[in-house]
Amino acid sequence: MDRYSDMAILVAVVDAGGFSPAARKLNMTHSAISKRVQRLEERLGVQLLLRTTRTMALTDAGARYVRDARPILEDIQAMEAAVVHDADAPRGTLKVTSSSAFGHHHIVPAVMDFMRVYPEVKVNLTLTDALVDIRQERIDVAIRSGATADQGLVAHRLVTNARLICASPAYLAAHGIPATPADLADHLCLKLNFESRFNDWEFRASSSREVRLEGDFTCNSLEAIRTACQAGAGIARLPEYMVSDDLKAGRLIPLLQAFSHSSDSAIYLLRAASDFVPAKTRAFIEFLAGRFASS
Repeated sequence: MDRYSDMAILVAVVDAGGFSPAARKLNMTHSAISKRVQRLEERLGVQLLLRTTRTMALTDAGARYVRDARPILEDIQAMEAAVVHDADAPRGTLKVTSSSAFGHHHIVPAVMDFMRVYPEVKVNLTLTDALVDIRQERIDVAIRSGATADQGLVAHRLVTNARLICASPAYLAAHGIPATPADLADHLCLKLNFESRFNDWEFRASSSREVRLEGDFTCNSLEAIRTACQAGAGIARLPEYMVSDDLKAGRLIPLLQAFSHSSDSAIYLLRAASDFVPAKTRAFIEFLAGRFASS
């Protein structure tokens, strides 16, 4: 589509007082301007301009056309200006998803602070441990544990996600303290009830063979597993951010620390790969990155 519409060109000719000054203003040739006006007249089937070699005047139809065209062109300019402004200023609805536990502990408070800084941004937050299709669900930002191999997603590392094996004093008093990872085979272990890398309890390679974990309780919520662990239902592997207060208070006891895997996982911000990233998305990513960097 041409940069200037036939409508805008006719108005420019009238405002400039002729084809030549309009051509200079629009950076077009005199003949191109003339052809566009002629094309407009042919399409409408009515003469808009009376022109001679020295003069130019609007017909009655032309005067009505130009009069009605001006507010239309002003609306288009205002609309485009608003789009440019929106592209530079964070505004609109931001769709965010996060795992339930990390979301409750960190993302909900962060979102509240973000919305105070950017009052023109509305946040639609979904907390779920299910794997959400970011592109299909039109998610702006997803917060997940672990990086992604999906080439269609861009990952920003947010924070280290250390995981600890722990149990309550009551459970350990009743069942004993495991000395090695292999001892876990004789204990009740609390796991998620769906396929997840979180159920892979990793230890140092030199520690022992792969351990088969068994237990009487599984759940789809890490918060519920934490509660069960506090109640003495078994041994759990939980994020440090979730159990740090429990460890300090003695409600949970860390286990098998000598066998802890040396490479902790991390929490990542994910977004769909795109050449254009809306201002609201850029602002949220920068806000969270700064928040966790400072903490």
